[in-house]
Formats: sequence, structure tokens, C-alpha cells
Amino acid sequence: MNRNNILYAIVGALVVAVGVLSYSLYEAKKKPEGVQLNIGPAGVSIETK
Repeated sequence: MNRNNILYAIVGALVVAVGVLSYSLYEAKKKPEGVQLNIGPAGVSIETK
């Protein structure tokens, strides 16, 4: 492999890594849908989202 091919491979890997991390962050911040059940000191609460 010559130098340009290695550089393209590194840049491509970085682009893929940024895409995967961005999607992971998006999924983590997305609000959950459905029913949420909370059990705490104040009792049980049920929320529909």
C-alpha cells in the first residue's frame, strides 16, 4: 500500500467512528416512548409518554 491509500483508510475509519458515536449519542438522548413506572419514597407513579 502506498502512503495515499493509508491516509484514505485512516480518514475513512475516523468518519465511520464519528458516525457511530453520533448515532449512539442520539439514541442515548432520545426520550423513551411508552409507559414509565417509577417506584420511590413517595410511592408508585405511572407516566405515559
